Amino acid sequence: MNQHYTRTLVTTALPYANGPVHLGHLAGVYLPADIYVRFKRLLGEDIIHIGGSDEHGVPITITADKEGISPQDVVDRYHRMNLEAFTKCGISFNCYGRTSSELHFQTAQEFFREIDAKDIFVKKKERHFFDPETNRFLSDRYVTGTCPICNYPEANGDQCEQCGTHLSPLELIEPRSKLSNEVPELRETLHWYFPLGRFQEKLENYVRGHDTDWRTNVLNYTRTWLKQGLNDRAITRDLHWGIPVPVDNDEAMGKVLYVWFDAVLGYISFTREWAEKQGEPELWRQYWQSPDCRVIHFIGKDNVVFHTLMFPAIIMAWNEGRKEGVYSLADNVPASEFMNFEGRKFSKSRNYAVYLGEFLEKFPADTLRYSIAMNYPENKDSDFSWSDFQNRTNGELADTLGNFIKRSVDFTNAKFSGEIPYACTEEDWLSLGIDWEDSFRKLEKAYEGFHFREAASLTMQIARSANRFLTDSEPWKAIKTDPDAAARTMSLSVNLCYTLAIVGYPVIPHTSNRIYAMLGFSETLDDALKKGDVSWGMAKSPQLEKGHRLSARSEILFRKIEDEDIAPELEKIEGLLAEIEKKEKENTGDEIHFKPDISFDDFLKVDLRVATVVACEKVKKADKLLKLQLEVGSENRQVLAGIAQSFTPDSIIGKNVVLVANLAERKIRGELSQGMILAVEGNDGRMNLVEVDGTGINGKMVQ
Repeated sequence: MNQHYTRTLVTTALPYANGPVHLGHLAGVYLPADIYVRFKRLLGEDIIHIGGSDEHGVPITITADKEGISPQDVVDRYHRMNLEAFTKCGISFNCYGRTSSELHFQTAQEFFREIDAKDIFVKKKERHFFDPETNRFLSDRYVTGTCPICNYPEANGDQCEQCGTHLSPLELIEPRSKLSNEVPELRETLHWYFPLGRFQEKLENYVRGHDTDWRTNVLNYTRTWLKQGLNDRAITRDLHWGIPVPVDNDEAMGKVLYVWFDAVLGYISFTREWAEKQGEPELWRQYWQSPDCRVIHFIGKDNVVFHTLMFPAIIMAWNEGRKEGVYSLADNVPASEFMNFEGRKFSKSRNYAVYLGEFLEKFPADTLRYSIAMNYPENKDSDFSWSDFQNRTNGELADTLGNFIKRSVDFTNAKFSGEIPYACTEEDWLSLGIDWEDSFRKLEKAYEGFHFREAASLTMQIARSANRFLTDSEPWKAIKTDPDAAARTMSLSVNLCYTLAIVGYPVIPHTSNRIYAMLGFSETLDDALKKGDVSWGMAKSPQLEKGHRLSARSEILFRKIEDEDIAPELEKIEGLLAEIEKKEKENTGDEIHFKPDISFDDFLKVDLRVATVVACEKVKKADKLLKLQLEVGSENRQVLAGIAQSFTPDSIIGKNVVLVANLAERKIRGELSQGMILAVEGNDGRMNLVEVDGTGINGKMVQ
């Protein structure tokens, strides 16, 4: 942060409203954002948290088609479901909007018109697949066919689910329409493109200005794209569901704004919606169009370039030539790595996930918030496991924090009539053995630096120190021989409860509210915070004076999680894994489905040759592809192979491989592939090249 800001706008990536959010979403985006926002509210800062549902795009129309309902029915269901789950989990949005709202339509079309009027967009005619049976152009996910890399017969037009290669529909072998199962036609259509390259220099300067404060993963992802050079990117699609392109001519018929362009503008339209609900329709400008406001985007690592390059470029295009109504660029983009589940990546498509709403039906929100905070995937992927969740809940929340709070309140109620019996001094407070100045300096630095695992850990350290103080002081013994010492101990302990309610609030807000109630306050901590009756600084010193009355009732803050509580969850995992393994075996040949017979003459047409790998490199923006340069007799060939996750480029140079030499040339990811090399996938998922040993065999036929 390079300047002093008077307010902060926090945004969180918009989840697709075509399914429920799972714990991976919570860990990577929504919980860290909420923790940060709650901390800032305790500091008394002006901060708002803006989020909402991304309700356009092909995944939603595909879900609607499968269920035989309208896209609106789909987004209504999942918007409601996800908002309820977020609310129950304590994610405190100031506004949780929808990209299907009228105000969002107005905002997105306003941006399009502004940029279009400046002749920034590029219009291109291109050939896309068209299904004459349904009279519709087909977007990438509506086309399926055989993957050109691994030969998986059900690859989608945007990505092969089996080998993970990103594709375009034109790269598929034997493509067909998902709507009619017919072979689609190629027809000409016109689309608008955003010229990212026009803003490359400005974007490089923008990113360079954050070399020291952005996370390494954010900088690395962004610089990789900048180094490769930014290209035009389509912002329109031929779809019936979305925001219509606001151009009054036949060119725009049947076209909507591409979801990547419209979704990020939701941050702005939702802030406008929030301002209207406050009764101040122009208030949003103080957050988006004021240099005094800091904008922070919380996202997962898969969304980095949309928030460090594409959205900033859209804003730059809007700002171009303007003196008023200029939007601010994000000051920070704290992108997380992924949180896995029991050692494997969360997967909606395979139903390998723990969904937030279902989790909260069985376990309290704060146990989840704490467990995830302590495993926050800040710099590397982390893992959620049921055993870790159980151990942290029982050992740290129940035995340490909950035990201390209940013992303190119960003993004060029992032995001192529920009143603070002693006036704590600053000297008493310092005698606890806690370096308050150092503890709060570290806590504040952790929160300001988005180090939420460290912040949660430091908070629990204070609880451990408090618990140790109470145990070592043994007031239940001192009350018999030295009542004044017992009174001092309990007054300090109850004040420590107050401190823990405040410092715990960002991570476990429901528990903090319950502690606050046990301490005798009639309003919630949430309400007290809004009124300014409590603040972060108040946690640094004793606040409960002699004579302050506690609530007559205490409660167990955390019920221990028994083995039988998580047994059904572990059984569910076993079932999910078994199902996944079954499907993987089906795809890897344990249950063989042969292709139709061919004649011997057809087989003889395949020309298999021994080729030597003389050079190899990775293909840009394709995690699974290697580009091989092959020597085949007197010829040189270039072949793309989906083996990058099994081999490094250097490891296969010099190998003799088998090449399908008479396969027609194809363009894959913009690169020419002149044939195919043979490889076999092993049980571990790694590819094994079909190699040939011998001397003088290069270019020879394989029979």
